[in-house]
Amino acid sequence: MHTLLIANRGEIALRVMRTARRLGLRTVAIHTDLDRSAPHVRAADQSVPVASYLDIDAVVGAALAVGADAIHPGYGFLSERSAFAAAVEAAGLKLVGPSASVMEQMGRKDAAREIAIAAGVPVVPQDATSFPILVKAAAGGGGKGMRIVRTQEEYADAVASARREALSAFGDDTMLVEKYVEHGRHLEVQVMADAHGNVVHLFERDCSTQRRHQKVIEEAPAPTITDETRTLITSAAVALAKQVGYENAGTVEFLLDADTGAAYFLEMNTRLQVEHPVTELVVSTSSTSGSTRSTSGSTSSTSGSTSSTHLDLVELQLRVAAGEPLPFTQDQLGLEGHAIEARIYAEDSFNGFLPQAGTATYVHWPEGVRVDAALESGQVVSTSYDPMLGKVIARGADREAARRALVAALDDTVILGLTTNTGFLRALVASDEFRDATIDTAWLDHHEVTAPSRDLARVFAAWAAAPRATDGVGPFRRDGWRQGAGPAPVYVELDQVVTVAPHAVDGKDVVELAYRDEPDSHVDLRLALDGVAHRARGYVGARAIEMVVDGQRFVFERPDVFGDHGPVAGDGTLVAPMPGTVLAVHVAEGAAVVEGETLGVMEAMKMELALKAPFAGTVTEVGAATGEQVSLGAVLFVVEA
Repeated sequence: MHTLLIANRGEIALRVMRTARRLGLRTVAIHTDLDRSAPHVRAADQSVPVASYLDIDAVVGAALAVGADAIHPGYGFLSERSAFAAAVEAAGLKLVGPSASVMEQMGRKDAAREIAIAAGVPVVPQDATSFPILVKAAAGGGGKGMRIVRTQEEYADAVASARREALSAFGDDTMLVEKYVEHGRHLEVQVMADAHGNVVHLFERDCSTQRRHQKVIEEAPAPTITDETRTLITSAAVALAKQVGYENAGTVEFLLDADTGAAYFLEMNTRLQVEHPVTELVVSTSSTSGSTRSTSGSTSSTSGSTSSTHLDLVELQLRVAAGEPLPFTQDQLGLEGHAIEARIYAEDSFNGFLPQAGTATYVHWPEGVRVDAALESGQVVSTSYDPMLGKVIARGADREAARRALVAALDDTVILGLTTNTGFLRALVASDEFRDATIDTAWLDHHEVTAPSRDLARVFAAWAAAPRATDGVGPFRRDGWRQGAGPAPVYVELDQVVTVAPHAVDGKDVVELAYRDEPDSHVDLRLALDGVAHRARGYVGARAIEMVVDGQRFVFERPDVFGDHGPVAGDGTLVAPMPGTVLAVHVAEGAAVVEGETLGVMEAMKMELALKAPFAGTVTEVGAATGEQVSLGAVLFVVEA
């Protein structure tokens, strides 16, 4: 193997390239017009444009055109499409993954279920008459095309919505119906198999912290399972892989029913997982081969894992694809420490988890931990692709050490220009529930995570906006007009007027611990508020101030005294809460609607949002048509009471 084409984008493309380059392979990137100057394109030895990352003929054609030997699909896109695997095989190329036949069987939840039954692996009972039930797409994963149905009346709408989402995400709207386990833990086992009949497991991960079946935080090893459960699921995963003749990296997912203790097979992901770094950071091998031991940390964009040497799953994938046998046996694998991963998304977690888009004007990733990311300052984030911007992964000698390291790392993660879920993740990881490992798969759907304080961010914003003293410490010491008194306070207009004095903000005692001006009006500020130290980073502009406190971005618009201060939209105006595509328009101008009636549906980043009438009335304006692209804040409907 000499040349590897990576059929993906973003952080996973960069992650694969880092290992490939270390192994001496030439790397080729593909890209759409939107991604022509993206980080993964600049990092590759060569790049080829394609109309879509989902265009099988274009991707295979690009590989042939550049003389590639193999294609690594990453995750998402074509990574679990058996038709893609078949096209790669037909072209005489090697897919870094299982064969098309195996992918067809295991990549579909319905077929994989039957194989699991044949292998004696326990599966979730199927019962479409006893609610609640789970309707899920037979193809694909990532929580897309899944709906919980609690009553017969909800069934038709849930299936229709899930079918639309599945068709859009996977090109297949086949549905599977199963019993829904209310309180469960999501466990998964990483397996690796070669072409010589060797199959091993790399222990388990816990991915129970989810929202709407989308993983939020993952960790390894699982913190709550017994040795018996670990033996059960790891042995079942290996048996399943052997049953189907699996080759390369795969993940077997299980649902642990917290009420009964039973473990059920869910599906097999026939690819590398987003959360593979936590496995790399905790699984050690006593093999003397050295071919799987890497000091890359292992793929950190900031280089800085706290551990020494660990497995590199991408290296294992590439070596297996080249025909090499696994360099270790099951007995040579062990666990060392604990690792936790947080996924950074472009979304407003404290405002309905709405997708966000825009320019990331400033990006700072934390040091001292592993970061797999492709986001950099000045980069445009669109709604055309998955909203994940990167992953922050912390390791410790035990779970609590890893958790504390992750909290600190999220505090040090700064993304300005658009809102991300970093503050949400920080609050979640710092919570008692996460600390005590009591969060199950349904917890986030029924509990709110407390947002960081806007009041605290306002103090930082006001302090940063106030004029600096001549000695550079705090607000100015002398105003040049008083001789017999202290300096006058400064009044800073944000979302409210804030009084700033040399040692106080709105009467609260403030001591400046550190203040650093950074390029382009960015600041790094540490304050002691009533004796408690806090840190914020942000941007101080003429029209707005951005402050990141405890990972959360806050924006304070500064008043423009010369601006247009016309009337704002009334309560009956429904605007686009995110940039995206209008999927459906259910009403026309003049239609009478009742409160809560769905007027239309829009989509961004594969997430659907129903736009509902705020009260009963008449539709006086319809601002968009089905299929139309709309920007954030565009008026879509107006309802008059």
